Order: sequence, then C-alpha cells, then structure tokens
Amino acid sequence: MADQQMVMYEEEFRQIAAICERLTREANAKAVLLVDKNGQYITSNGETNDLDTTSLASLAAGTNAATNGLAKLIGEKDFPNNFLEGEKYNLHFSIVAQRAILVVMFDQRSSLGLVRLRVKRASEELANIFGAMLQKAQSQAQGAPFGEITDDDIDNLFSE
Repeated sequence: MADQQMVMYEEEFRQIAAICERLTREANAKAVLLVDKNGQYITSNGETNDLDTTSLASLAAGTNAATNGLAKLIGEKDFPNNFLEGEKYNLHFSIVAQRAILVVMFDQRSSLGLVRLRVKRASEELANIFGAMLQKAQSQAQGAPFGEITDDDIDNLFSE
C-alpha cells in the first residue's frame, strides 16, 4: 500500500509546509526538510539558503535505506528514527507514514529530547495528511473513466 502513487495538491502542500514551519519554530531547529523515501525533495523550512537541499534529500533517503538494511541484518523490522550528532549540527531522521522522511537539523539551541517530542506530533499530523491524500487518490482512481486500462493494453494498442 505504501507504493501507491499519490498526487499532492496545493491545499495539502500548504498544510505540510505549515507543519514544517511550526516544527522548525517549536523544536528550535535550524532547518526542517521533508523528502519522500525515494529521495525527492518535498519542502523545507528554516535556514536552508546555504544547504544543498536536493543532495540532502537524496542522502537522507540513502541513510534510511542503509539503516533499514542494518535493521534487517540484526532481525529488526526497521529503525524509524535516527540521530546523527556532529560538532556544530545534529540531524534527526524520522519516517512518516512509511512514505516520507522528516529531517530536523538543529544545534546547541535545542536538544534531542525537544526535537523528538515535537517530531512525534508533527509526524502524526503529516501521517493524517498522507492518509487523506491516499484516500483521495484511491477514490479518484475508482471513478476514472480509463481506470481499467492496463499498461499491457496500451502497449498492445501501439505495437499493432
């Protein structure tokens, strides 16, 4: 079910951006990024002007894939939350609704405990939005006039 394609409309995007903005403020974070599990950048908030958000999104997805590989090796299902501690900055990664990765970058102005607390609430809100998007996509697919046409049907049509 997590592989189902969804379309994000402007209303959902605004809701997601507002959650990221609030998380940045309430967690005292330097920046918050939301990326999909394939590494595609969705949105960000905070001090991102000096960040290569495209590369950060891709590397966050790679980090998620690597830690999931480690989890499987030791018999865990996954590691839904990860924390990386640096000299100046820390990164907290959290999987949201098995669809996206919420990345919080913070420094000494915040703490891991505060970030984890605020991420929990933001993740629940984001999961609700993703759930609504999925329901919308499913209902639109059922009502689509060409919903029963398969890729094989299209290939057969153009190969003749």
